[in-house]
Amino acid sequence: MITRETLLQLDATDPLAARREAFVLPANTIYLDGNSLGAMPRAAAERVRHTLDHDWSQALVRSWNAPPSGAGWVDLPQRVGAKIGRLIGARDGETLACDSTSVNLFKLLSLALKLRPDRRLILSDRDNFPTDLYMAQGLSALLGGEHQLRAVAPDEVEAAIDERVAVVSLSHVNYRNGALYDMAAITRRAHEAGALMLWDLAHSAGALPIALADCDVDLAVGCGYKYFNGGPGAPAYLYVAQRLQPQATSPLTGWFGHEKPFEFIPAYAPAAGIDRMQVGTPAILSMSALDAALDIWDGVDLQQLRAKSIRQCETFVALVEQWMPGVFEVTSPLDSARRGSQVCLRHEQAWPIMQALIGRGVIGDVRAPDILRFGFTPLYVSYADVWDAANTLREIMQHGEWTQPRFQARAKVT
Repeated sequence: MITRETLLQLDATDPLAARREAFVLPANTIYLDGNSLGAMPRAAAERVRHTLDHDWSQALVRSWNAPPSGAGWVDLPQRVGAKIGRLIGARDGETLACDSTSVNLFKLLSLALKLRPDRRLILSDRDNFPTDLYMAQGLSALLGGEHQLRAVAPDEVEAAIDERVAVVSLSHVNYRNGALYDMAAITRRAHEAGALMLWDLAHSAGALPIALADCDVDLAVGCGYKYFNGGPGAPAYLYVAQRLQPQATSPLTGWFGHEKPFEFIPAYAPAAGIDRMQVGTPAILSMSALDAALDIWDGVDLQQLRAKSIRQCETFVALVEQWMPGVFEVTSPLDSARRGSQVCLRHEQAWPIMQALIGRGVIGDVRAPDILRFGFTPLYVSYADVWDAANTLREIMQHGEWTQPRFQARAKVT
């Protein structure tokens, strides 16, 4: 029997509990949507204020250069990329913070097709995050329709990898149900068929240990605003394995990807290494916020993070099944080894139920048409939060709160 007292004891001995103080969390709120937008780190707000009040307003354009006269803005993509690289198992010089996840997908898909000129297929799964599919569709159309996106069911991916596939493009964790792919196994299968492997880490990086280099991954992308807590619209990042960098070319040849951007040479010449994947001027305010947010990870044991995530997800599922048997269908894998850091429940009235929860201070989100999604962010979600969230859901279902008219109206963002 799970009791709140037992969970409070877990909080008292939790090695990650002190990290919660690094975040600004609204009173009387349980935040279970960090897999959509992470909570605000105190350090990120302080860094942005410093960037505004000192680096921009006082140092002005000098801030592009290195200290002591400047703030080193020009090197932020590399510095932030290096911090992310250490959290996803990349080698030095393989990760760069830049652009958005969608733009980075376009760049890396294009790169992959150029490296496999005799192949015409981009393979993905039909449950992939829509922007991953959209960018592949758009790239195919741009190339005159000679290339094709093939999207299959998740359990058909490995069998569909053959000699026609140029690149396999998958999300490490499924955004709708939290299902976790075996990165090593899928990457190995892609390489056996001569294809390149591109992983979208948006729903896994910062939630569980990742070993890109050890898994021999070719390419990867991810965002900065979910588990990395970089703020709304935070810069994304990309990863290109060292062995591919000498041949890597970006379809977007902007001036920050030039070998000598401030010599203003009319003809494009790519920079060395990962720097050639840059495009335009980095967004300094948001990049600075992400840079500060990533410092929270100093000293965090990712194995402890994963263990806490698993226990929180298992506890939530157990409470839902204990208190509300037959009310919800748990669509996330029950095997923790196959699940990311989220639990998804299916109910035909998902929208009003979630609005009723939010009205009570328990914030998750909805994925159309009928999925309630709860993200567990171990750096700031406590074990007691898990109990209280499940208990609030029980009360809402028992009393039919979700049937109230005020919870029926649909918002633009879900």
